[in-house]
Amino acid sequence: MRRVSGRTDHVVVVGAGFAGLSAALHLLGAGREVTLVEREAGPGGRAGRMDLKGFQVDTGPTVLTMPALVDEAFAAVGESLRERVELLPLHPAYRALFWDGSQVDVHTEAGTMAAEVERFAGAREADGYLRLRTWLSRLYAVQERRFIGANFDSPAQLLHPDLVRLAALGGLGRLDRAIGSFLEDERLRRVFSFQALYAGVPPSRALAAYAVIAYMDTVAGVHFPRGGMHAVPAAMAEAARRAGARIRYGERVTGLERSGARVTAVLTEHGRIRCDSVVLTTELPLAYRLLGRTPRRPVRTRHSPSAVILHAGTTRTWPGLAHHTLLFGSAWSRTFEEITRNGELMTDPSLLVTRPTATDPSLAPDGRHLHYVLAPCPNTEIGPGGLHWGELGPSYRDSLVAELERRGLDGFGDSIDAECLVTPADWTAQGHTAGTPFSVSHTFAQTGPFRPRNLIRGTENVVLAGCGTTPGVGVPPVLISGKLAAQRITGPPGRAPRRPAPVATGRREVS
Repeated sequence: MRRVSGRTDHVVVVGAGFAGLSAALHLLGAGREVTLVEREAGPGGRAGRMDLKGFQVDTGPTVLTMPALVDEAFAAVGESLRERVELLPLHPAYRALFWDGSQVDVHTEAGTMAAEVERFAGAREADGYLRLRTWLSRLYAVQERRFIGANFDSPAQLLHPDLVRLAALGGLGRLDRAIGSFLEDERLRRVFSFQALYAGVPPSRALAAYAVIAYMDTVAGVHFPRGGMHAVPAAMAEAARRAGARIRYGERVTGLERSGARVTAVLTEHGRIRCDSVVLTTELPLAYRLLGRTPRRPVRTRHSPSAVILHAGTTRTWPGLAHHTLLFGSAWSRTFEEITRNGELMTDPSLLVTRPTATDPSLAPDGRHLHYVLAPCPNTEIGPGGLHWGELGPSYRDSLVAELERRGLDGFGDSIDAECLVTPADWTAQGHTAGTPFSVSHTFAQTGPFRPRNLIRGTENVVLAGCGTTPGVGVPPVLISGKLAAQRITGPPGRAPRRPAPVATGRREVS
């Protein structure tokens, strides 16, 4: 594994989202001095927090899987996630409501889920589910270290017995066919393949290897932090502070000062921060602009579809909703074509409705409820002319509300007490390339060693982290990206014991 050369005593981490916080904690644990710079007023990045007339809204991810990865970052500085945040396992992990009126709850305990599948689709499908579960577990075990948790310096690193094992498991085939080899019921196939959209690729074109996302959801389990998803990055930032990190909130990075191939200082709106090394967790185009160089790629970088999100604080809720509820329309292949190739809105949408107050009522005022409605949509690069969200937003909001009411959430529109609509135009304004918060898609040419690298040629001491680089999109991969970035600086774990760091204090620069 290639490492940053020269001194690495003081590392400046740009961005206090999951990637930056993960990198900071692993660096601190390896004895590095860390300064964390964040343009917003607090930590979280995409996983931010908004007060919407008393409703505490998570502005980013709503699904937490693989909490052991968060705990690993805490453990680097001698702390524990569960001592900082109360994690509530979700039962069911999801509820799926289908176009034909049927319903299945997705449980992570094998026996419970097998019984639910048998009730829903019969004993043969229950047996198929158990075989699928075994396959998903084996698939994850093969990929965990060699592919998901590895720094790639060359595609030659793929030439390993684990690649043969992955191929033998069918991981290099197509996702929809792989899932279909276990399950015949079309509805169940969707439950175990819709996760491909997280990777920005339809199930018919996604590698079967990406079924590991379904493993994380349906086998490893889904959790919700008390206080909302933002409670996790807030706790990580506090752990970093206690371990000695200097954290400078409300400070935008404006440039990098160089001496030859090395960055010697990070320039911000408020001054100059000397450094020995830098971890950049910004969007890739911004990172490349700061570095003054964009790596050449044989094919154009493609981005994932985007999403419209309606945050709705309501005066009532609906008993048919679980914490996470998937509302599947009857169309499937056509829907993916519309949002990934044609640049069109879904004509028969499938939606995710998250009701965090089902698990933590404190996120809303007394007697109120919070709903998060996610509708996948094209990013701003897909299609001939793009959608004009400044004009389209209000009418699409109304169509979403009408669709929810058609799907059984009667009176949804009249119940709304406070709301916020987020469209690709808003994601663009926040700095997200192609108007999508889901970054670079996971096509074959953007997977593993072919994904944008976290080291940049011509710069000796800068490492990238975040969803645009290795290993990819989603909370677990982004946490791993922070750890991988730290290892580029410190080397493999265990080489540099953590030195105790005082809990520093200071001005508004929480340090």
